[in-house]
Amino acid sequence: MTTSRTRGTRKPSDLASTDPAVRAFLDGMPAAYCLLNGKGVILHSNAALSDLLPGAAPPAHLEDVLSEECASSFRQAIAALDEAGAPVALCELKSPGRGWLQASISAKDIDGTRHYQLQALPIDGVMRRLLVSQAHERRWKYALDSAHQGVWDHDFQANDLFYSAAWKRIRGLSPDAAVNGELDVWIESVHPDDRAWVLECIRRQDEGEVEFNVFEYRERHADGHYVWIESRGASIEWGPDGRPTRVIGTDTDITERKVNAGRLEEISRRLQLALDISKIGVFEANLDRGSAVRDAELIRMYGFDPETTDPSRAIFEECLHPDDYEQAFRTIAEGIASGEPFLNAFRIVRPDGSVRYIRSRSMAFVDTEGERKLVGANWDVTEDIELRNELEKARQLAEARNEELEAAKARIEYNALHDHLTALPNRRYLDQQLDDWIGGKTDYCAIIHIDLDRFKQINDTLGHQAGDAMLVHTAQVLSGAVEAGDFVARIGGDEFVILCASRSSADDIVPMANRVVDLLRRPVPYQGHLCRFGASAGIAWVGNEAHDARSSLMNADIALYRAKNLGRNRSEFFTAHLQTQIQHAKRTADDIIRGIEEGEFIPFYQPQFDAKTLDLAGVETLVRWRHPRLGLLTPDHFLKIAEDIDALSTIDRAIALQAFEDFADWEQSGLPVARVSLNVSSRRLREPDLVENLKKQNIPQGRVSFELLESIFLDELEDGVSETIAALKALGIDIEIDDFGTGHASIIGLLKLSPARLKIDRALVKPIVDMPEQRRLVGSIIDIGHSLNVEVVAEGVETIAHAVILQELGCNVLQGYAFAKPMEKQDFEAFARACNWPQQVGGSPSRSALR
Repeated sequence: MTTSRTRGTRKPSDLASTDPAVRAFLDGMPAAYCLLNGKGVILHSNAALSDLLPGAAPPAHLEDVLSEECASSFRQAIAALDEAGAPVALCELKSPGRGWLQASISAKDIDGTRHYQLQALPIDGVMRRLLVSQAHERRWKYALDSAHQGVWDHDFQANDLFYSAAWKRIRGLSPDAAVNGELDVWIESVHPDDRAWVLECIRRQDEGEVEFNVFEYRERHADGHYVWIESRGASIEWGPDGRPTRVIGTDTDITERKVNAGRLEEISRRLQLALDISKIGVFEANLDRGSAVRDAELIRMYGFDPETTDPSRAIFEECLHPDDYEQAFRTIAEGIASGEPFLNAFRIVRPDGSVRYIRSRSMAFVDTEGERKLVGANWDVTEDIELRNELEKARQLAEARNEELEAAKARIEYNALHDHLTALPNRRYLDQQLDDWIGGKTDYCAIIHIDLDRFKQINDTLGHQAGDAMLVHTAQVLSGAVEAGDFVARIGGDEFVILCASRSSADDIVPMANRVVDLLRRPVPYQGHLCRFGASAGIAWVGNEAHDARSSLMNADIALYRAKNLGRNRSEFFTAHLQTQIQHAKRTADDIIRGIEEGEFIPFYQPQFDAKTLDLAGVETLVRWRHPRLGLLTPDHFLKIAEDIDALSTIDRAIALQAFEDFADWEQSGLPVARVSLNVSSRRLREPDLVENLKKQNIPQGRVSFELLESIFLDELEDGVSETIAALKALGIDIEIDDFGTGHASIIGLLKLSPARLKIDRALVKPIVDMPEQRRLVGSIIDIGHSLNVEVVAEGVETIAHAVILQELGCNVLQGYAFAKPMEKQDFEAFARACNWPQQVGGSPSRSALR
């Protein structure tokens, strides 16, 4: 081994001398000493070495008293002397009993043999402090690494800028990456928006304004994006001018925290916006301390000014409505005990006296300090409550109105389906029943159609109130006469219908109908009068025939029509023969309407003769129907049907107009026709424009007569009819009573009417040849007429014998087949011009002789 020399190191003395003084010196020195041969055997050691390394005495091998770790350190030191030529090698040895030693080894050749000298001092305290320091360093390193904090150390005096691996990792740099920490270079990596702020923070620390500095900024990452960094720096060394010469700090990546903070801020902003919009107030109460705090919105909600009101003021207790106090606190107590979120509802009275409705959602919890707390939110629901109350009122009102509407609807439906006077079902209800019958929902076996007889006379004589009373009486009679399940309806005017339940038989229906007719024939007392009327009934039996409901109703109506025509106060059953008659009447009615439109109704004229002179005294205008298929028809073929369809007035009017034209022609041609008589129906007499239309005809005075049936005159004429007759007389139109002796006119009625003439009915004239009593009756009529200054006309003069007798009885005018039949205008004109009058009739003087 060779010994190397180092500047400033003195070559050790030969400590292996056997000189007793040297030995004494070595043994007395405080440092441990030993001399080793090349094999590591101890040749000499002092007492200090034995104290530090027990067992380290000649001739022991040094490695035998060392641990494996220390032995390895010793060998490395020897190798350093031999191989590197170092003059001295240092190593650390650990004594099992005394702790750590700091050893210095040097090489020494003695007598040509390599020896080693070892000197050692105890360093156990130093090593312990070093280990503690190293442990502290490791802990801080681990802590900083786990906290992702990078360390930086700026020693400006030594111009040493240090950046830890964690510092570089934050910025995306590798641990061995070089960092240029010059301020003007590094600041370029800071976000442009943060540079001014960062430079200001650095300036304040550089100028000694602050010893500790914390700021946040954004710095560009190696991949180009920016990371948020929280930098903490502290000045630890200062120069004479007071400016820091060394600053150490840490950088922390707070990007995630910033992102989360941004999200939290956004959530908070949204929450605050939601709270602001919804006007929700928040409170937190400490249940253990009995205190509470409230936010501004809740304070404002309770009617206080947030700027001047203490948030801990007990405004809840102050404002809680007295009537809600007990319930509100009971709900709070139960909610806290349950540990679950709970809802509370109460009213508050604001300082201004206004009452508000509040809803509260709360939950109790225990905070980190172990204190029980209650957190919740209040919101004002007054508008909702008021709206709900308004809606409830509206609902109640709507329900009430709906009930009223339902009741009104029921009344309307009832009124729509019932007759208001008799309370019986009306025609509409009957139609529904017929529809149900057709649809199979109901089942009836017969229909009875009832019409009151002489009901109009009661209305006309006693008034409509009397008529209404009779209708009510009729409804009661019908309702009492029918069986359960039968249906009774008033279908209009004085018409009623009974639908008979299917349980009845045909043998039951006719007796019931006759019983109804009999009951309605009985007089009914009314205000001191006995009202007498009757009823006619038509019956249609359904049975198993293929009649539907509506056709059955028509059949009952046909049967009713038959009962009326047969004299009233009776019932008639619908038959096939009756159907045939009605169909014939229907065809005839259709033909009548068509015939009127086509001008098929024409006047025929039957001459009338002066009974004394047999001169032509006038003509009676009769109607004939020139039917295109049936030929010429007399009134007995169509008159009744025309009256039923209200066409008789139209026919009368058409015949009268033609007669007026013909009479004007005769006047112009000089034909000696003294008077024209026209048959006028009662309906024609009641036409409101009759008189005005006749004024337009320029009728000559006393040359036209209106023949009126005796049956239309009662002792008391209708006011309208009396006025019309008076107007006709004023026009110069004479009034004749036709078919006298078969109607109802009295002598008093004749006096009131004051007609120009009477016409004795042919039924009275025909028997006078063979029956003296009939001859006396006709004579009496003639005498009555003469006594009233009324001319008498006899119709139906069929033979000369009739003419002679009537002439003898003093009759004024004769009309009949004995002289001429009715004829058309042309035939009558020829008859009137070519007629050769007989010289005498039945032995009477001739006409010329009577003159």
